[in-house]
Amino acid sequence: MKFTINKSQIVSVLAKIQGLAGRRSNLAITENILIRSGNEGVHLTATDLETGFEGFYGAVVDTEGAIAVSAKKLYEILREFPSDDIVINEIENRWIEIGSGKIQYHIVGMNPDDFPETPHITEVNFFPIDASVLEKMIERATIISAAGDEKRAHINGVFVERIKTEDICCFRFVSTDGSRLNSVDHQFDMSQTIDAGEGVLVPKKGLNEVAKFLDIEGDVQVGIKDSNFVVQKEAETIIIRMLEGEFPKYDDILKKGTVHLIELDKVKFSKMLKRMSILATDNYKGAVFNFDENKLVVTATNPDYGESKEEMEIEFSGDVIEAAFNPKFFLDTLSVIEDDNIILNIVDGNHPCIIEGDGDKTFTSVIMPMRI
Repeated sequence: MKFTINKSQIVSVLAKIQGLAGRRSNLAITENILIRSGNEGVHLTATDLETGFEGFYGAVVDTEGAIAVSAKKLYEILREFPSDDIVINEIENRWIEIGSGKIQYHIVGMNPDDFPETPHITEVNFFPIDASVLEKMIERATIISAAGDEKRAHINGVFVERIKTEDICCFRFVSTDGSRLNSVDHQFDMSQTIDAGEGVLVPKKGLNEVAKFLDIEGDVQVGIKDSNFVVQKEAETIIIRMLEGEFPKYDDILKKGTVHLIELDKVKFSKMLKRMSILATDNYKGAVFNFDENKLVVTATNPDYGESKEEMEIEFSGDVIEAAFNPKFFLDTLSVIEDDNIILNIVDGNHPCIIEGDGDKTFTSVIMPMRI
């Protein structure tokens, strides 16, 4: 195997697959990237056994072949290489020679036959979606992350639904960690070809890898087939093995009852919560929110450090509401809302607080109260 490829083209790809190759799996070879040179270009494959990536890139191929090589070391070498065109040549005993002339690297490769195969998905009913829209959906859903030792599928995954009725054609992501829930919608035109189907659980880790390959402009193709979630661009495909498990019924959580609708300046509210979070630790995460006549008072107490208290003016009337929440959950939500103002929907201290932008209703966040 011998080929010449442009540095900028391959380095950008290697940077994006470091998360896949760097994730531990049952096979050590998954820390490698599989390189196959063929007619007019090079195929690159990476996997963590849950998410697989394949891409094809133009190159000048002198001889065809295949090799598995450390994704991390190859990236570090090519990233620092001084020339734009890089020659990669397999020599004897699966050693790889990189470069020529004054700069040369020789790194050991592995048997390409030992590299796990990625699923070959055919006859997928794809539908197009704007890449920037999908990236935003992923960001808003996966901002609710799972703990490293989490085993429950519905917390490790995002519930993905395709909804099509006489009145709506919608692609929806829903995620939760048990203490909060985010729902993200993208409304298609009713003429859009999208097949309705049962909701599926897609790993958050895999969706985060997808986000790295999404461009600011243009469409990508999305499909669900058998046990795989597939995202396809012109030269790149990411296939994620879906999780097995049930996602809790969430419709009632999103329903708004008789509530107080409180409009807040997002930036001012966010800065207030950041100040109230300074004394927070793993053992003391909560703060008390007191909604009184035209004011909100937030108090945070930590026996190890002290306490903080801040008041801001709001439009509120009625009985006083006192509820404890984790300010970090609000900050996470505010970070992915683009509107200048947000709307808090709150009933009392025992019910969840529902947060939306004052204009964009495609994203809804629900935060459960804590025990005071």
